[in-house]
Amino acid sequence: MANFDLKKGIRVIGLMSGTSLDGLDLCYVRFKYDGKWEYKISKAVSWPYPDNIKDSLANAQSMSALEYAQFNSEYGIYLGQQTAAFIQKYKLKPDLIASHGHTIFHRPEIRFTAQIGSGAGIVAETGVDCVCDFRTTDVALYGQGAPLVPIGDRSLFEEYDYCLNMGGFSNISFNEGGERKAYDISPVNYVLNYYTRQIGKEYDKDGEMAGSGKVDKALLCALNGLDFYVKRGPKSLGREWVETEVIPLIDSYHLTTEDILCTFCEHVAIQIGNQIKGGKVLLTGGGAFNKYLVKRMSAVAPWCNYHIPDKQTINFKEALIFALLGAMYVADMPNCLSSVTGASRDNIGGCLYKA
Repeated sequence: MANFDLKKGIRVIGLMSGTSLDGLDLCYVRFKYDGKWEYKISKAVSWPYPDNIKDSLANAQSMSALEYAQFNSEYGIYLGQQTAAFIQKYKLKPDLIASHGHTIFHRPEIRFTAQIGSGAGIVAETGVDCVCDFRTTDVALYGQGAPLVPIGDRSLFEEYDYCLNMGGFSNISFNEGGERKAYDISPVNYVLNYYTRQIGKEYDKDGEMAGSGKVDKALLCALNGLDFYVKRGPKSLGREWVETEVIPLIDSYHLTTEDILCTFCEHVAIQIGNQIKGGKVLLTGGGAFNKYLVKRMSAVAPWCNYHIPDKQTINFKEALIFALLGAMYVADMPNCLSSVTGASRDNIGGCLYKA
């Protein structure tokens, strides 16, 4: 592939689709590397999914093999079309596209993970080289394949003691003993949005509904007692665990939506507070806009100095970092850390589709 001079820079479009199904994030960024990574975001947008794409992503795990394979192609073409529109609208000149895809299956315990969205479709629609499928090599190497963002935290946000992202799930990364450590903490918007959608709302704006509810102590105790929270070492969460363990547990208590949201926010705040010893914490992801949740996090763990950055960083940090993973791929630099994922070795995750 092209021999990029990273001292002069590489222009990458990062694509991110999270489990909360908010939409597609596109981030156009220029990276330079000369012993240290530098970046500048020139343009970033988030485009909501049309209903047919959102419904298919939400139900892809139940498709037949033929339906799944066909949708993998269709969704890749859709990603390519959206990226081509992004390039054309803002007159961009990318060297590379780095696509996270959308996680449908994640079973690292059996060395299996699947992120849907054909890279071939992206390349066909844009005419730009594309790196995608970042997780599968790590999972094949007995790793969790997640979280992948921590290497970006280390490379781009080293001034913070902790980097905490709250999207569909919360994950954290930090340096310990000279190594980067990271893991998923708990579900966040995946659960909160699931219950607001039951009453026709995409999300709980500013956490207002949660703030009007009451904590159910019995449910809170049951949630905090789930086995995942006592596991040590690299660990990650996926849709399967939420749908088989968390949602049935919540539903068994027959609470109002407000009380469910209030109780789950308290649960999230407790689990996050359990993981942070103190210091400066960078807070990003859609959960950073949930004022009630952030208020409870500060109350539960007053030793944490939460720093909420500008909206661009909050909204596009993951797309930015997947763009970085693509740049690292073409530079033959490891972009998956075994200290984070538990894999047998550091590795270069991704699959290249040539334009």
